[in-house]
Amino acid sequence: MPATQWISSSYSDNQGGQCVEWAPAHASAGSVPVRDSKDTSRTPLSFSPTAWSAFIKGVRTSEV
Repeated sequence: MPATQWISSSYSDNQGGQCVEWAPAHASAGSVPVRDSKDTSRTPLSFSPTAWSAFIKGVRTSEV
């Protein structure tokens, strides 16, 4: 995904932890790409904005 601004998880650090990045600008186009921040050459997964929002809500409320 060229010219995409990726946002790192707030849990990301330089210690090699399991981290993800997402591209918020794509949500208005109907999909939210999510990728592994340690291997950015892999094809990102794609989620609907509704599914991504539900996931984030679940993480914030410790449901996931």
